[in-house]
Amino acid sequence: MNAISQAETDFSPRQREVLDAVLALMVEEGDAFSTAKVARAAACSKETLYKWFGDRDGLLTATVRWQASKVKMPEMPKAGLTREALRGGLAEFAASWLTVITGDLSIALNRAAVAHAGSGKSRLGEIVLTNGPYAMARRLEPLFAAGRAAGLLAFDRTEDVFRAFFGLVVGDTQIRVLLGESQRLTDEEIGQRAQAAAERFLALFGKGKAGRELPAA
Repeated sequence: MNAISQAETDFSPRQREVLDAVLALMVEEGDAFSTAKVARAAACSKETLYKWFGDRDGLLTATVRWQASKVKMPEMPKAGLTREALRGGLAEFAASWLTVITGDLSIALNRAAVAHAGSGKSRLGEIVLTNGPYAMARRLEPLFAAGRAAGLLAFDRTEDVFRAFFGLVVGDTQIRVLLGESQRLTDEEIGQRAQAAAERFLALFGKGKAGRELPAA
């Protein structure tokens, strides 16, 4: 599995600079920025913004996709997947996911999305859902499928295993930082939480090589 996300290959280095400028503006003032302000911050013309991203919703969509792409997929063996490799891959993804969603940029994005949810003033909430959690589910699906094909996981619906993994990894962490909790997880705490989430996930859905259910932790 390739560790480079589709969003990284879709956007040029210069476009990524522009999207990073949008994220920086969102940290400062939510999503109330204008395209003119983005153009000034990124040292480009409004015409270039429209050419690259279309309208304002297109710019927001690209920004969310770029931020979500910073959650890195692990490099996994193409054949002979083992329980240890699967656990390591899940833990690596979980640690990257936690690092991204608890950072200032993701917090700003999610706060702006929540602020406009249901108001009809902005599509940011829909954009964040589609290119955030829903995108994470799509990216994890091949990893879950590989685990099942290797006889390491047992599940019926990918949606169910994603929801379980999401709960084990994220828990209440995201809502706590959105509500302003000042104490953030350290890198060490993120690593420990990611390892624990991977272990608990395998305790819930893991199977032995011969199809025998693994004992719960």
